[in-house]
Amino acid sequence: MLSHPLEQCVQCVPNLREDLTATRVKSYQLEAGAFKLSYATELVTEAILSQLFAFAEEKKALEWMLKMQSGEVINKLENIPSENRSVLHTALRIPKGQVPLSQKASFIAEKNQQELTRLQQFLTEVMDFTTLVQVGIGGSSLGPEAVYQALKPYGIKGREAHFIANIDPDASYSILNSLDLKKTLFVIVSKSGTTLETLTNEALIRERLKEEGLDPKQHLIAVTEEKSLMDNLLYYREVFYIWDSIGGRFSVTSMVGAVVLSFILGYASFLQFLEGAYEMDQIALKVSPNENLPLFAALLGVWNHSFLKIPTIAVIPYSEALSRFPAYLQQLSMESNGKHISRQGEKVSYPTGPIVWGEPGTNGQHSFFQLLHQGDLLASLEFIGFLEPAYGFDLEIDKSLSQEKLLGNMIAQAISLAAGESSQNPNKHFEGGRPSHILMAKKCDPFTLGSLMAYYEHKIAFQGFLWGINSFDQEGVQLGKRLSSKMIEEMVLSRANKASKDPLLHAYVNFIQD
Repeated sequence: MLSHPLEQCVQCVPNLREDLTATRVKSYQLEAGAFKLSYATELVTEAILSQLFAFAEEKKALEWMLKMQSGEVINKLENIPSENRSVLHTALRIPKGQVPLSQKASFIAEKNQQELTRLQQFLTEVMDFTTLVQVGIGGSSLGPEAVYQALKPYGIKGREAHFIANIDPDASYSILNSLDLKKTLFVIVSKSGTTLETLTNEALIRERLKEEGLDPKQHLIAVTEEKSLMDNLLYYREVFYIWDSIGGRFSVTSMVGAVVLSFILGYASFLQFLEGAYEMDQIALKVSPNENLPLFAALLGVWNHSFLKIPTIAVIPYSEALSRFPAYLQQLSMESNGKHISRQGEKVSYPTGPIVWGEPGTNGQHSFFQLLHQGDLLASLEFIGFLEPAYGFDLEIDKSLSQEKLLGNMIAQAISLAAGESSQNPNKHFEGGRPSHILMAKKCDPFTLGSLMAYYEHKIAFQGFLWGINSFDQEGVQLGKRLSSKMIEEMVLSRANKASKDPLLHAYVNFIQD
């Protein structure tokens, strides 16, 4: 267990059926930057919050955040082999004229400014292209695609983006077959330059371009680490760089996201996205948890998961713009904090990373909300909403606007999950006591979305600091990768030897026997 007086507070949670009052709603709010967090429907009291703040101080959460943004080597474990790297995605959004926290941060900031300058020039050279396809998997796809979907209203007219991540040939074919390849650029993203899925899809694209009589070099751009196998201008029209201290799932504000988002939104709008992220970076350094939005949210998450033992978080954006956001947060959270080893290399004895999932509202209300209200497996919920529609289009129907209907549903769900409802009919009885909070902003624009993504980056990093784990490696994805290479070899042999009517099963059996 996490040894702390908070363990005793588990018996003192509020009864939201009775305690969810107008006074509580007005009092349990926090504002920072573009956002307001309403947490009256969380299972906390002032006394519990006080203990949570003490817990953050005890675990030195803010000191760890300062170390991270200063470029200290925090991607490491003590006394056992590990990556031993800095974690400096925050340096990517430091504006010109701002003084970084350290020489390391300054180095990355300057290098990234050089890349952004090159990108700005490059964009003037490819103005005749109308489509960009990003080829990458995991952090090379999920974050940039989530941002692209969210900021479509701000895109340059006549331009579009697609994303190929899966190694499934059907995924590539369905996109390639729909494009005018003469007007299409492909951004191949692999930090190491060795990612199996990405290199396989790149080879398919190169062949397809040749079939159309096009020179692949004129259509392909690489985003990779300097001196990787992909750092080769003989094969790519341009090569942009990322660095060792930028983890894939934290790379949206690097060139991983910059190329596609600048192409779609325009360079100036991408800079606004970076400015929003930078503002949240500064909020994450605030000393008081009542001013530090991501730290406050991280504490709520740790309270729900590690102390109240709620195993899963449903992220429900009441915004179609954020339709890919839950998928992005799955990787950001579960790849970061799905760990069972502490920084000292010892097995932890308490729950760490929760299962994260979600779907936009109000769609989810007609899908899985039955379980959220009356199922025997509890989930905590994080609602995200915007006061204004991104396109500025709305109509009054039956005396209310569509946006009012949307947000009205969101608030009603938070209240009903928390307060429940009594009924003599047990099938219509709602226990309530199911925690959630609402994160609101005015509008989903580039600045606000940059701030939102940084908020979640820092919330998840803070949770790792509180749990005492390393949120910045991902050893859990490596075993399956290694075994898949061997399995693929067996499948190729089985197919070549025609050893069986069922070559897949034959390869499976041989693999197990070996």
